[in-house]
Amino acid sequence: MAALCCCPTTIVAVSGKLPSQIRIADQLPRLSPFKNQRRLITSKRRSLVVVGSIIEDREAIQVKSVNFEPQEERKEDEEEEKGEDRDNDRLMSRGINAAIVLAAGTVAVTKLLSIDHDYWQGWTLYEILRYAPEHNWVAYEQILKTNPVLAKMAISGIVYSLGDWIAQCYEGKPLFEFDRSRVVRSGLVGFTLHGSLSHYYYQFCEALFPFQEWWVVPAKIAFDQTVWSAIWNSIYFTVLGLLRFQSPADIFSEIKPTFWPMITAGWKLWPLAHLVTYGVVPVDQRLLWVDCIELIWVTILSTYSNEKAEAPALEKTNSNSSEVRQLFLFSEPPLQK
Repeated sequence: MAALCCCPTTIVAVSGKLPSQIRIADQLPRLSPFKNQRRLITSKRRSLVVVGSIIEDREAIQVKSVNFEPQEERKEDEEEEKGEDRDNDRLMSRGINAAIVLAAGTVAVTKLLSIDHDYWQGWTLYEILRYAPEHNWVAYEQILKTNPVLAKMAISGIVYSLGDWIAQCYEGKPLFEFDRSRVVRSGLVGFTLHGSLSHYYYQFCEALFPFQEWWVVPAKIAFDQTVWSAIWNSIYFTVLGLLRFQSPADIFSEIKPTFWPMITAGWKLWPLAHLVTYGVVPVDQRLLWVDCIELIWVTILSTYSNEKAEAPALEKTNSNSSEVRQLFLFSEPPLQK
C-alpha cells in the first residue's frame, strides 16, 4: 500500500486501467508560470492605460474649466465697464443737452423781455410784461422791412429745431436726451432753405393769382398742397439725407414710400390753416403764421424722415442679435467641473 501511494509508476504497472477523470486531468496542458505572469502584466498595463487616460481627461477638463472661468469673468468685467461707460456718456450727453436748452431759453427770454431796456428806469415788472410783446412786434416789423429774408430764415431755423425736438420727445425720448445732431440738421434745413424759399414762394403765389375773386383762396390752397408741398417735402428729405451722408439711392428709397403719404397727411392739417394764411394774413407776415403751424408739421416730417433712416440700422441690429442668439443656442454648453 505504501508503494501504491508513493509511486504512480507502480500504479501503472500494477493496474493498466485508470479512472477516466484521472486520465483527462492528466492529459490537460499545464500553464507555464511565465505565461501567467505575462498575462498579469499586460492586464495591469491595460488597467494603467485606462486609469491614465481617465486622469488625463480629468486634467484636461480641469484645465478647460480653469481657462473658461477667467474668460467668463473677463467678459462680465468688460460688459460692466461698457455699461458704466454708457451710463457716463448718457449722463454727460444729458448734461450738455440741458445746458443747451437752458442757455437758449435764457437768451430768448432775455431778448424778448429786454426789448425796452433803455426805457426801464422806473418801470414795474407789470409794465415790462405788458409792453414787451407790443414792442417786440414793432421790432419784428422793422426787421422785415430792412432785412426780410434773414428774419424769416432765423424764424424757420428756430421753428424747425424746436419741431425736431418735439418729434424726439413724441417718439419716447426723455426731455434732455435728444439727438443734438438731428436737431441741428433740421434747424439747418429750416434756416438755409425753408425761410428763404418760403419768402420767394409767397411772392410768386401772389403773382400767379393776382385776382381778388372768391375762388383765389381755394386755388392758392390747392396749388400749395399739391405742387409746393411735393417740392418742399422732397427738398426736406433730400437735404436731410445729404446731411446724414447718405447715398442718392438711399435718399430716393426713403422719399419714394413716403411721398404720397406725406402729401395726404398735409391735407388733414394745412387746408384749414391756409384759409387764414391766404385769406387774412398779409404777405409779409405769412411765414410767421405758417411757422407757428410748422411746429406740428415739422414734428410729422421729422418723425417720417428719421423712421425711414433708422430702419436699416434697426434691422441690422436685430439681425445681429438674432445671429448671436442662434450661436448661443446651438453652441455647446461650457464645461463644468
